[in-house]
Amino acid sequence: MTQSVLATDLYQLTMMAGYQHAGIGGRSTFELYVRHLPEGRGFLVVAGIEQALDLLAGLRFTPDEIQYLRTVPALASAPEAFFADLLPSFRFNGDVWAVDEGEVVFPHEPILRVTAPGAEAQLVETALLATITFQTSIASKAARIVHAAQGSMASAGASRARQVIEFGSRRAHGLDAALFAARAAYVAGCAATSNFEAGYRFGIPVSGTMAHSWVMSFAREIDAFREYLGLFGAGTTLLIDTYDTIAATHAIVSAGLRPGGVRLDSGDLVALSTDVRRVLDAGGLTDTKIIVSGDLDEYRIARLLANDAPIDAFGVGTALSTSKDAPALGGVYKLVEIERDAVMAPVLKLSAGKRTLPGSKQVWRLSDNGRASGDVLALAAEPSPGGRPLLRLMMQRGHRLHQPGKIEASRRHAGDAMGELPDGVRRLTGWDAYPVGISAALEDLARTAERAVRRN
Repeated sequence: MTQSVLATDLYQLTMMAGYQHAGIGGRSTFELYVRHLPEGRGFLVVAGIEQALDLLAGLRFTPDEIQYLRTVPALASAPEAFFADLLPSFRFNGDVWAVDEGEVVFPHEPILRVTAPGAEAQLVETALLATITFQTSIASKAARIVHAAQGSMASAGASRARQVIEFGSRRAHGLDAALFAARAAYVAGCAATSNFEAGYRFGIPVSGTMAHSWVMSFAREIDAFREYLGLFGAGTTLLIDTYDTIAATHAIVSAGLRPGGVRLDSGDLVALSTDVRRVLDAGGLTDTKIIVSGDLDEYRIARLLANDAPIDAFGVGTALSTSKDAPALGGVYKLVEIERDAVMAPVLKLSAGKRTLPGSKQVWRLSDNGRASGDVLALAAEPSPGGRPLLRLMMQRGHRLHQPGKIEASRRHAGDAMGELPDGVRRLTGWDAYPVGISAALEDLARTAERAVRRN
């Protein structure tokens, strides 16, 4: 999807003009990360990297956009060369290091690192933050919901995962948000989405049932079921709570219908699913699945399974597509080094509560017997302390080094990354804090950079 270069904040353009006026044309390195985890999150699952790289590769100012910028009062004092030379020729020519889509990260760990001429690196801040933090918020919520659906089911006599289907398009904050929420949810483990555009653009399986209005359009509920099954086949899921859920289930059995699934969208889901399962099984419909929806989140799903509700899949909407309990992720994009006299000089910010660490960094994930045991935040030039590096070079001099990844690969990586975490870190509540350390060299550089700032 093509994104206008004007999808940014005013001060990104005024700073571009300022860099040109001041003759600051050297490279700068910025890192995008999260200072703190939102309440209710023990880790983050990264999504949106593919869209971020696409955005960088396609940035252009059109003649109409440049003409509009000439009319903006805040840019009235920008030099003519800004409009006539810099903007028409603008391309992103930088290097980008980033974690893989689906990677698990923790506070202060760079998700993405940009090294580019200052004006280029500055302009992309807003778009990168909006793209990555939104999808990461949704993916992180989805990971918790999918994890909750992996409880044991005593009545089935075995522990098994239940599918989670993303149902939230109508509750998302706009159609673009709905599209990318569906994508992020799938990366983090949801089995399907109800969003057709997400299926078309990203190859995500689409899933859904019927509307209550379909049932209400018929004089008899059973005729609505029969017509729907006759059109869409035996694998179809029927919505059975429009009037009386148990009566509808009996009617399906008595009519000899064999739907692939039935969906409950209201009421006491423990009691209803138990009664529906009993009626279906007594009627020989042991293969018919029970899907539930209706204001679900990870906590409600966990309670349903703790009460042995015989549920096979969950449709989750509002709580997922809006990350309802933590709708904003406090991502930041901070300058960590800048080119001065042909040398990259580390810089840092000392603001209270918003201090930064200087220099380009790498994150190393250490492991013990196949499980992650902690991360080390180190300078990019340092030798490996062991484990695996999370950041890799994905764009060089403005060109992507690899073809855009398949979403299934991102989904597998997310599953592997979450599976690598200790069980205590993945708990829904009362999770263990995951250790993230800082290398000695990075600590030394931070002290040196601080002394230099305080001397000036």
